[in-house]
Amino acid sequence: MHEKITASQLKRAMRTEIDTLFEQVVNAVNRAPAGRIIPDSEGPVRDATGVFRQRLYGKAIQLRQQHRGAAFSPGVQ
Repeated sequence: MHEKITASQLKRAMRTEIDTLFEQVVNAVNRAPAGRIIPDSEGPVRDATGVFRQRLYGKAIQLRQQHRGAAFSPGVQ
């Protein structure tokens, strides 16, 4: 039987990273001058969410591995 993780578990594990992402988004939008909010903040927000996406996926895999208690092989299901 495969042990599953929950959204709540992942949310708890990613709390610090979520807070960091929100700060990065707010800072990028607030630093952009009026009239240039989208062109000046879109890139930094895209980059921040890309890093977050990678960490989120990695954490989900890590939690799943911990629950399975077995070695992980990306090509084996």
